[in-house]
Amino acid sequence: MTGPQTDEHQRSFMDLALGEAEKAAARGEVPVGAVVVQGERVLAQDGNRTLELNDPTAHAEILVLRAACAELGSQRLQDCDLYVTLEPCPMCAGAISFARIRRLYYGAGDEKGGAVDHGTRFFCQPTCHHAPDVYAGIGETRSSVLLKTFFKAKR
Repeated sequence: MTGPQTDEHQRSFMDLALGEAEKAAARGEVPVGAVVVQGERVLAQDGNRTLELNDPTAHAEILVLRAACAELGSQRLQDCDLYVTLEPCPMCAGAISFARIRRLYYGAGDEKGGAVDHGTRFFCQPTCHHAPDVYAGIGETRSSVLLKTFFKAKR
């Protein structure tokens, strides 16, 4: 599905997220990267840091949501879009909803841990306060290869 951003913009912002995922892999973290964008402006970008910070909540999505909120001085990111290389988990989907992200673009689906199009399908639940527009498969191949390569090397 094609979102409101042009394909070129989607690729550009997802490329930034993929770069953050590669940095996470180099740190020994699960290679997931995320970017929060407001219009053409990148507000925050980061990758997973759960090991580095000894923090199970230090997923890429949570880190960039926190940084973007701090940058804007608001708990709401209503006119912002989130690019992430892997389908968000339930924790991250909840944070995306509470932050009121406008659009979510993600790369690879996550049948085991995802909560957007797999698992709990968080945004479809009646208890969900806000559901962003969701666009899956942006940079999917590169995201999947990065994850598979990382986990193959761990085995």
